[in-house]
Amino acid sequence: MFIGGSYYIGDLNPLIHFGPQTKPAGGFLFRYNINTRLAARVNLLFGNIQADDAISTSSAQQQRNLNFSSKITEFSGQIEFNFLDYQIGNEKRKFSPYIFVGIAVFHFNPIATYGNYKFSLQPLATEGQGLPGGASKKKYKLTQVSIPFGVGIKTNLSKSIGLSLEWGMRKTFTDYLDDVSTQYYSPAKLAAAHGNGAAVASDPSINTDPNYSNVGRQRGNPTTKDWYSFAGIGLTIKLKEKAPTCPAFTN
Repeated sequence: MFIGGSYYIGDLNPLIHFGPQTKPAGGFLFRYNINTRLAARVNLLFGNIQADDAISTSSAQQQRNLNFSSKITEFSGQIEFNFLDYQIGNEKRKFSPYIFVGIAVFHFNPIATYGNYKFSLQPLATEGQGLPGGASKKKYKLTQVSIPFGVGIKTNLSKSIGLSLEWGMRKTFTDYLDDVSTQYYSPAKLAAAHGNGAAVASDPSINTDPNYSNVGRQRGNPTTKDWYSFAGIGLTIKLKEKAPTCPAFTN
């Protein structure tokens, strides 16, 4: 089992790791020990990510006033490398630092809250996705691929139970975990195509001149992709001992 937290790095949170918007996460893992240095594992993890311009220390972000939250479901396969010879139940080597890398498929769905209303953002095409002159020809996909990698340390609790503490980042290939990437699109065209909610979710800016238009101005940074992270504690139970080898004998 795995329990810990999840967070994201992107346009609404460009720098802060393990900040106040880190949310609970959990899941399951299965590890197969190839030898004392290498292991293969599969993970099924569930987490939440979120960010809000309103609590940023940047006045520009506060004025932009965007927010989002999203559930993350991830299935991954990974390879672990132990720096020391390690296995559960080994009395001589009870712990080892390790690194891991793999490939994952994950699902997300960004949602924004303004007043008493919640908006599922991808269908609203807030940057004009799929519309003339928009950010892209199609809406972004909610199921995508990421590259998980990270570090950790393992230790034995008993002959059959091990504990691991790890931190892993996920490199994604999308800039839309937060639904923010490029430029502001025309709110009138968005309202005509997807309703007034699309216009509100696209540009909820505050303290702006009513005669001033954000259309065509920078909404996010398209030169960087978004990241998300899982960090926490894993509890593993040894399911099967290798059968001991019997010495050969002759008549």
